[in-house]
Amino acid sequence: MNIFVIILVAVIVGMSIYIFLASTGVRSSFSTELFIAFLVIYSILMIGFALVYYLLADMGMDVLEDRSLHIGKPFERLLQAVYFSGVTLMTVGYGDLSPIGVARFFALTEATIGYLLPAALLYKLMNS
Repeated sequence: MNIFVIILVAVIVGMSIYIFLASTGVRSSFSTELFIAFLVIYSILMIGFALVYYLLADMGMDVLEDRSLHIGKPFERLLQAVYFSGVTLMTVGYGDLSPIGVARFFALTEATIGYLLPAALLYKLMNS
């Protein structure tokens, strides 16, 4: 069941990125609609990757070095996963949490997307 949710989240994230990059008619000046779409995409990515980290930990895999996704109530662990995901997506990390095992691949992928997405937005704005 958990692998199904991970695959579903990956498909939703992929579709969101595709829709964003394939959209046409973007004005070359600031667009409220584009800005909101950008925020929605970042939120979807952050929550999607947080669910991946949470589910990996729920399946018994070590995700973070301090094992904080294995400690506490489910909602607290989910918030920790969202925090880690947000820090990974929007920065290069604070250094307080480090991914281990297979989570390193997901964190690297998330950080790359978080790094390239603003460049893609800027490119889209400049070529519209």
